[in-house]
Amino acid sequence: MTATRARADELLTGIAGPEAQLRDDQWTAIEALVNHRRRMLVVQRTGWGKSAVYFIAAKLLRDSGAGASLIISPLLALMRNQVAAAQRAGIRAATLNSANMTEWTEIEAQVAAGEVDVLLISPERLNNPGFRDEVLPALAATVGMVVVDEAHCISDWGHDFRPDYRRIRDLLAGLREGVPVLATTATANDRVVTDVQKQLGADTGVLRGGLDRESLHLAVVRLPDTTARPAWLATHLAELEGSGIIYCLTVAAAEDLAEALDAAGWNVAAYTGRTEAGERERLEHALINNELKALVATSALGMGFDKPDLGFVVHVGAPASPVSYYQQIGRAGRGTERADVILLPGVEDREIWEYFASVSFPEEATVRQLLGVLTDEPQSTMKLEAQVDLSRSRLEQVLKVLDVDGVVRRVKGGWTGTGQEWHYDAARYAGLAQARTAEQEAMLAYEATDSCRMLFLRGQLDDVTATAPCGRCDNCTGRRWDTVIDEATAQRVAERLTAPGVRLSQRRQWPTGISVRGRIHGVEPGRALGRLNDIARGPALNVLLADRSWRPTTPWQQDTWLPRIVAVLADWDWDTRPTTVVALGSHDPAATEFTAALAEAVAAVGRMAWAGVLPVRPGAGEVAAQNSAYRVTALLDHWDFSSAGPTDGPVLLVTDVIDTGWSVTVAGSALAERTGQPVLPFALASRG
Repeated sequence: MTATRARADELLTGIAGPEAQLRDDQWTAIEALVNHRRRMLVVQRTGWGKSAVYFIAAKLLRDSGAGASLIISPLLALMRNQVAAAQRAGIRAATLNSANMTEWTEIEAQVAAGEVDVLLISPERLNNPGFRDEVLPALAATVGMVVVDEAHCISDWGHDFRPDYRRIRDLLAGLREGVPVLATTATANDRVVTDVQKQLGADTGVLRGGLDRESLHLAVVRLPDTTARPAWLATHLAELEGSGIIYCLTVAAAEDLAEALDAAGWNVAAYTGRTEAGERERLEHALINNELKALVATSALGMGFDKPDLGFVVHVGAPASPVSYYQQIGRAGRGTERADVILLPGVEDREIWEYFASVSFPEEATVRQLLGVLTDEPQSTMKLEAQVDLSRSRLEQVLKVLDVDGVVRRVKGGWTGTGQEWHYDAARYAGLAQARTAEQEAMLAYEATDSCRMLFLRGQLDDVTATAPCGRCDNCTGRRWDTVIDEATAQRVAERLTAPGVRLSQRRQWPTGISVRGRIHGVEPGRALGRLNDIARGPALNVLLADRSWRPTTPWQQDTWLPRIVAVLADWDWDTRPTTVVALGSHDPAATEFTAALAEAVAAVGRMAWAGVLPVRPGAGEVAAQNSAYRVTALLDHWDFSSAGPTDGPVLLVTDVIDTGWSVTVAGSALAERTGQPVLPFALASRG
C-alpha cells in the first residue's frame, strides 16, 4: 500500500490540531521512509516538527502491515510529551523508562501481542539485561522502523556524547533489509552529519534546513561583578514576558539560585538530575501551565521539553559549546512572536568546563585497574567502587563505555569481565579533547563578538543558509540590557545566599507503581551544614564523615562543629520551633552511634526533648538500590517505629548524610503520622 499525503495530513491534525498541514519537506521525509523504505538523516531546527514526521511515518507503516516502530529518545520529558501527542492521533504508543519500571512486564507483553504502534525507549535501555536479551531480539526481528532522536549523540563528535548511543550502531547493523531508519537532530555541524551518515549507510538521504529562529532575541549581559547575577536576575525577571527556563551549569548553582529568587519573591523551582521523575513531571506541567515564572534547571531539562509559548531562556553561566547553547535556547519561542535569550557569563565558567572535561574518561592505568578487578562473578557498582579510585557516577560512565567496547558486560547482579582484549584508544580520546577545547574557545568568542549572535551560532552549525544578520540580537539592534540592580532586592538575595548551611528540597510525590502513592505529607524542607562538593565546606565535611570519631565537647561554644550547627538551626525559618529530636538509625552501628551523639548534643543545646534513635529493624541490611521505586519499597519496612508516639511539637530528624533524600522522607513521613507533628530533616551534609 502506497501512503498518501492526504492520509498523512489527516494524522497530523490529530497531533497538531485541525488546521495543521504538512510542509513539503516534512512530506519528503515521510514518503522516503514509508514508500521507499529509505534511511534518512533529518537536520532541522527545533520546532520544525521532527516528531510529527516519525509518528505519522510509524502509523502509515503499521497501516501497511509493518511491525511496531522503535523510537530511541534521550529524556523522560521527551517521552512523556511524545506519548501524549501520539495518542491524540490514535497512535498506540508506550514507553519503557526508569519512571515506569513496575509497568515493564505489561508493556512488553503488549508489544509482543502487536498492541503497540510505537515503543519509545532511552538509549540506556538497550543495555538493560532483561530488555537486551529477552525483548529486543524479537522486537528487532519484526520492527517496522527505527528512529534515533537527537542523533548527533551517535557521533563521537556529538557535543553530548552518551556511551549507550554507540550501541545503536550494532542495532542498525543487524536490521533486516528494507527496514527504514530515521535519524533526527537540530544540532549537527558538517563533521557530525558526515559521521552520522557513515553510521547509517552510504545511501542515507540527508534533509537539512536553515536553523534561524525568527522569534529569538539574543543578548549577552556582562556584569562587573558576576556574583551579582542572582540579584540582577531577581531585579529584571519582571521584564521577561511569560514563563521560561533559567539554566545553570551545576546542580548546586541551580538549587542556590532557585532559593535566591524565591527569597526575592519569585515563584520558581529547581529542576536537576537529582530531581525525582515524578517531581520532574509535576514541575514540567507547572511550567507548561504558567504556574511558575521559571524552572531553574541544569541540562537535565533539555532535549524534548515542549512548551510552545516559552517566553525566555536565561543562562547563568555559559555552556561549554555554542552547539549546546543553541540546543538549549531552542526551547524558547516556538509558538510566540518574541522570546528573550540572555547569557550571563561567569568568571568560573572555564573552571567548570575544565572540571567536566577532566572527568570524561580516566587515564589508561585507572581503566586497567578496573578491568583487573572484574571477574566472571557479577559485582555491583557499589562493590567495584571500593576497589577502584573512581567516583560512583564516573565509574558507571566508564563501565558503559567498556561495555560498548565489548570488554565488560552488564548482567543481572552487576558487571562481569568478558576476557576480550581492550585497546585504549588514545587517538580518539585526544581528538575528543581537542574538539572540546575548540568548542570552549568558540563559546568565549560568541560572548565577545560584536557581530550578529544568531549568525555566529548558525555558522558554528555549518548552516549554509546563514547569510544575513538576524536584525534582532543586542549587537544588531544596539539595545542592551540595563545592568542596574535594585538594592533592596540585592539585600534579600544576599541574605539567602550567605545564610548558614544549605536548604534541602523536599520530596513531594511518591514514585509510581509502589504500595504508597500520591503526595507526600508531613515532611518539611530540611537543612544541612553543607554540601560534600562545596569548595569551602566540602573537604572538612568529607574528613568528618570518613572518620566519624568526632564527639561533642562542652561547653558547646568551644566545639569544632556545634557552633556551626547552631547557626544553621538559628537561621531556619520554621513555622513552629521543633520540640523533639530523633536520630535516624543506620544498618552501620558506627554511623548510628555517630548520628546519635550529634542528635543528642543538638537536643541539649536547643533545649529540646531527646527521643533517642529510630532503630533499624533486626536483620535489615543496607538499602543499595538507586532507582527510586525500589529504594522506597525497601525503606518502607526498614525502621522500627514501635517506640514513636505523639509529641507536643515538630520533630527534628537528624542524620549524617542526605543523598537521594528518600531515607529521611520515608522515615519522616512515618514519624509524622505517628507523632501527629511535622518532621524537619537535618543533616551534617548533602551529596548534591
